[in-house]
Amino acid sequence: MIKNLLFKLSTTCLILFALVDVKAQGINWAKDGNSYYQISSGEIVSVTLPKNDKKIVISRALLTPSGKDAPIAVRSFQLSADGTKALIYTNSKKVWRYDTRGDYWLADLAANKITQIGKDKPASSLMFAKLSPDGSKVAYVSKHNLYVESTACKVGVVDIATAKTNWLNVPGDNIQHYIPRMQWVPNSNEVILQQLNREQNESIVFICDAASGNAKAIYTEKAKAWIDAQDEWKWLNNNQEFTITSDKDGWNHLYRISRDGKKQTLVTKGNYDAIDIKLIDDKSNYVYFMASPTNATQKYLYKTKLDGKGKLEQVTPSILLPGTHSYDISPNAAFARHTYNSSTVRPVAEWMNFTAGTPFTMDGSITTQLSKQEAQKNKVEFFKVTTEDGIELDGWMKKPDNFNPDKKYPVVFYVYGEPASATALDTYGAGRNFLYAGDMAKDGYIYISMDNRGAPVPKGAAWRKGIYKNIGVTNVRDQAMAAKKLLATNSFMDKDRVAVWGWSGGGSSTLNLMFQYPEIYKTGISIAAVGNQLTYDNIYQEDNCPPGAR
Repeated sequence: MIKNLLFKLSTTCLILFALVDVKAQGINWAKDGNSYYQISSGEIVSVTLPKNDKKIVISRALLTPSGKDAPIAVRSFQLSADGTKALIYTNSKKVWRYDTRGDYWLADLAANKITQIGKDKPASSLMFAKLSPDGSKVAYVSKHNLYVESTACKVGVVDIATAKTNWLNVPGDNIQHYIPRMQWVPNSNEVILQQLNREQNESIVFICDAASGNAKAIYTEKAKAWIDAQDEWKWLNNNQEFTITSDKDGWNHLYRISRDGKKQTLVTKGNYDAIDIKLIDDKSNYVYFMASPTNATQKYLYKTKLDGKGKLEQVTPSILLPGTHSYDISPNAAFARHTYNSSTVRPVAEWMNFTAGTPFTMDGSITTQLSKQEAQKNKVEFFKVTTEDGIELDGWMKKPDNFNPDKKYPVVFYVYGEPASATALDTYGAGRNFLYAGDMAKDGYIYISMDNRGAPVPKGAAWRKGIYKNIGVTNVRDQAMAAKKLLATNSFMDKDRVAVWGWSGGGSSTLNLMFQYPEIYKTGISIAAVGNQLTYDNIYQEDNCPPGAR
């Protein structure tokens, strides 16, 4: 799915290309880092921290088009760099799973007027509109028109004044190569982009001159399995270095790469995965990221020196708040929105003075909110199980209410098993079957879920990509052998009453488990299983089928 038409900083040129936006929407921070924007009561307001002072930025009156009695319903919005204009998304419709099709309006705060973009197009037909940096132009997609060239995966730069296109000379064709990421190099006429080969096990980063079209390869990476598309590049050291994430040393880490590609600096050193980069603060020489070196079911905030000379420092107090954390940090690292949950804690959140590491008020702090939550009686139990192949899996188990170890109970396994999702995490909802019409614990079932090799958990690249060319084999055997071990070592589990179920990849895993290991699983429910691996996500399936499956 295409997304995010990109404008050149000078707005005289437009890149004819689109990207997939993989980041979830978070806090809409203002540039100063001390305030953020939000939709409130049908208006767009700015909230200044730490006192949460609110100021109306775009009123209901401004959001009401001429001749209309009511304001448009704001689905989302983006402000221009100078804050004088806002692109409003409304009247959205779903395209498959996501509501990426709708109408766009441009609100001019200085002129106090609102104008519909693409008003000659059918209602709810515009997609992925984006403002130019100076707020003078809007780019969008309509009617899903896609064009394919017979040779050279082409990226073009358009001079808006003359409508002339200059094509970048990126080697490779559109059949055997992809360009999943691209952006402008700050304060320059250059474009940086990532190119992946068809198998997605070779990645090349190019810097291209927009005027001449020359493309220079500055960084190349190869892997035995697959390479993920890059997140947005962060430029450092007066734009002489940029950041990448890579698991080329066996762990997912952040690197600094010089503009010419000759120097590489490992920033997040150690035998752990940097799960998600939250903030690169080059002024303080720190990078903040999520990680969990000792417990793959949980997630905490860490930091280290951006120059690669620091030690790993844990920011989140894991002893007091064990579980899963997330942070949305302001650009200047002054404030943050901190959220927390676990298998026993409903999601809670607090606003923090991030510099001091303290909440704004104790009344709104996470610890205060936790004191008001009732303790659970029948808690989910987390465990580790080592299979006969020497593979250790993390899992959780929800036992029946009023559990009696001298009795035997039927067992239900919940499985996913592929790289898109993990199931055995310490998050709220663990132990709950969202499709079961009733209460499994009350009805006397043991409910279990485990994460096999291939699950996206912070156990290193070998673990996450261990199902390469073995999907339906390695992941399924891990699940089966772990279930076999649990059933053999826990007398309260009834080996004659064992079920398994899953959705999508979990549906595929369910079918594989039942047909490959019928001596373990007596029944199963497979929902939306992949019908043909060769027509699914090629990054880990089309080219990852075992030879016998072809």
